Amino acid sequence: MMMVDYLHKFILKRIFPFREWISDLKNPKILQADVVAGLTVALVLVPQSMAYAQLAGLPPYYGLYASFLPVAIASVFGSSRQLATGPVAVVSLLTAAALEPIASNDPSGYVAYAIMLAFLVGVFQLSLGLLRMGVLVDFLSHPVVTGFTNAAAIIIGTSQLSKLFGVTVASEEQHYQTVMNVISESLVNTHNPTLLMGILAIFLIIFVRKVAKKYPAVLISVAITTFISWYIDFETKYGGKVIGVVPDGLPSIQIPQIDLSQLINLGTVAIVISLIGFMEAISIAKAMATQTKQRLDADQELVGQGLSNIVSSFFQGYPVSGSFSRSAVNISAGALTGFSSVVTGIVVGITLLFLTPLLYHIPQATLAAVIITAVINLIKFKPIKYAWRVQKQDAVISIITFFVTLLLAPKLELGIIVGIILSLASYCYRSMRPRVICLSKNTQGVFRNSDTNNIPKCCSISVMRFDGPLIFTNAGHFENEVIERVATKPELRYFIVDAIAINEIDATGQDMLHSLSSRLYDQNINLFFARVHKPILKIFADTGYSTGQWKNHFHRTIDDAIEYAWSDLGCTNVSPPFCTSDVCPLNRGTAGLSSIYEASIRRMKVKKQ
Repeated sequence: MMMVDYLHKFILKRIFPFREWISDLKNPKILQADVVAGLTVALVLVPQSMAYAQLAGLPPYYGLYASFLPVAIASVFGSSRQLATGPVAVVSLLTAAALEPIASNDPSGYVAYAIMLAFLVGVFQLSLGLLRMGVLVDFLSHPVVTGFTNAAAIIIGTSQLSKLFGVTVASEEQHYQTVMNVISESLVNTHNPTLLMGILAIFLIIFVRKVAKKYPAVLISVAITTFISWYIDFETKYGGKVIGVVPDGLPSIQIPQIDLSQLINLGTVAIVISLIGFMEAISIAKAMATQTKQRLDADQELVGQGLSNIVSSFFQGYPVSGSFSRSAVNISAGALTGFSSVVTGIVVGITLLFLTPLLYHIPQATLAAVIITAVINLIKFKPIKYAWRVQKQDAVISIITFFVTLLLAPKLELGIIVGIILSLASYCYRSMRPRVICLSKNTQGVFRNSDTNNIPKCCSISVMRFDGPLIFTNAGHFENEVIERVATKPELRYFIVDAIAINEIDATGQDMLHSLSSRLYDQNINLFFARVHKPILKIFADTGYSTGQWKNHFHRTIDDAIEYAWSDLGCTNVSPPFCTSDVCPLNRGTAGLSSIYEASIRRMKVKKQ
């Protein structure tokens, strides 16, 4: 009965997560706060969504389609109460990069592929969420995302230069070549009215953000430039480009058309968009959950994001994700539940029904300005500097991902793939070469790195710490490190492994230890272990490694192992914690060390073979 109740609650939570906050709306203050926050986000979303649709290569009003129901669905079925979903810059750029090579000359086909892409993204995210495989997102390391995001921000910003300067150039195979052509064309054929309109829009956004942060800078800039565009007849008298006619009414429901011939091409990009989009969304959601003390379920958030993309595809939208800027507006405006995003979707729906004539005169240069000012905040090189201080390999991977993404654009997915491969290769290399240090006690009686701290070493006993799991990738490294240390100490009788950092062992590691112990034992050297974790000890017991002749080779502490060795060696005149070559009774001096060293290496290698 308890199991049935648990399953019932689990299913309800997975299918109807909004039940956790919907009852809060009975409180008038919470309801009012959510309505105000939802309206505030909508004022930012309406112009932003049209700009991002333009970035994706779609007519601007498709951004409104993607901002209608998907916004509400993500909040209702996700776990974050403040995450604002909808069109975002990076996902829009990835959409354009995926579709331009296959449908740049076919406007209707382009739209159909964008809708199909949203469906594929949604299915992939929903599948990950239902199968509780959100852990796959961890393959995108922070350095890779940082390098990619910085490059994407630059690509996004430079992609709007042609609209800002009012010039038209043919797209080249590489993005940087197109940008160079735009710059060359702008030097001789800049459309000055368009440039002035774009500069005014940028100035207004920056000015309002600086002097009046509480007001929607993007909406104010769009409203003023649109009014100017209408008043001076910017399209007819000055030859400026405007949005034009926006179809009124809500988008009709349509089943996405799946083109099997392009499924492989779009499928790869869909996976990249799914992972990048969700990682951006979950990062934002985690940051807000820290502030609000709310519980966040990554798998449930995948379900919400997946359903929002599927719904977007059925209502003629393109891929969406969580927005950092709009989520910040949402939480700062006082949003307390997911109902704020429902309000946002309702406002977008009202815009589509009644306010589309007001959108006709919006200059395309203004939308370019909206995009440029939005992506400036995405360019952050401090995380790369920070990564350099933490782990230099991570910083190098971030830099490589950055330049590969820039150089190979518009094939942006290649930058991500290269970054992931480098991250996994770096991880594999580090796991193959864990840190190995020799330990000795200092004058305070604490074990420290004997090499870096110049602490005397015992000629008969060595203590080594292995900082990593003992598995097939590094078993050979462990063995070589032991052999090298044994070979440099002809008087060695006890080799103690501090196993405090060994939290895993596999069959390869176990087999290597058994073989190594036998070969050392034949050389009159005992391989001891100290501070072994219980799960590892159980494996040793199950395999017989901690029984029989090896029974006394396992000790609770390093001191216990050393005292056992001293007792066995008869070092009665040595007081812990000091045991150096100067006082060790077994030290026979340095004569003949070279020949003994060489002979020891030969014996160990022969035994290994």
